[in-house]
Amino acid sequence: QVPPVESGGGSVQAGGSLRLSCSFFGSRYYYMAWFRQAPGKEREGVAGIYTAGLAKRYAESVEGRFTVSHDNAEDTLYLQMDNLKAEDTGIYYCAGSRTLARWPEGLLEARSYHNWGQGTQVTVSS
Repeated sequence: QVPPVESGGGSVQAGGSLRLSCSFFGSRYYYMAWFRQAPGKEREGVAGIYTAGLAKRYAESVEGRFTVSHDNAEDTLYLQMDNLKAEDTGIYYCAGSRTLARWPEGLLEARSYHNWGQGTQVTVSS
């Protein structure tokens, strides 16, 4: 399997926006998600999507500010992040899988995913 590749990270002021992209190179996973890991913290699920039915799930901390989407033609996963806060700082990873540990909670559980990108840094300054 080919690992996905993230892009679009960077530094931004609080209240700003960033858009992350993740190319899956035609892997066509049914389930894709964004995770993040802040220094000294565990990796947490941020946003997930069931690409066949477009069902989505968000962590409570980003609900209303982040939007996950998938371009089926390009097999690319996106994360639009608006109204960013300092606590959104971390390394953001994309991941894909053909199965979930459980539905729907598994969309945001790391144990569901077996193919991970290298991560892209997002830094939000207050």
